[in-house]
Amino acid sequence: MADSKQVPWYLWPFWLIWKLVAGIILFTGRIVGAIVGLVLMIAGVIVSLTIVGLIVGIPLIIFGFLLVLRSLF
Repeated sequence: MADSKQVPWYLWPFWLIWKLVAGIILFTGRIVGAIVGLVLMIAGVIVSLTIVGLIVGIPLIIFGFLLVLRSLF
């Protein structure tokens, strides 16, 4: 909370609302990223069921896993 000392007292309500909205957007972005990553992993598994699909499916699984990993940490 080091940056709160630089906010004047009369701007505190606006600063708090801004921090709340930014936190909500950050959280929803992480949730959407995790869901998209999970969908990509499932699509990669489905595409990988054929031998020809392995060329596309394995990178899709890896990309989905990395997206989920990035969303969680």
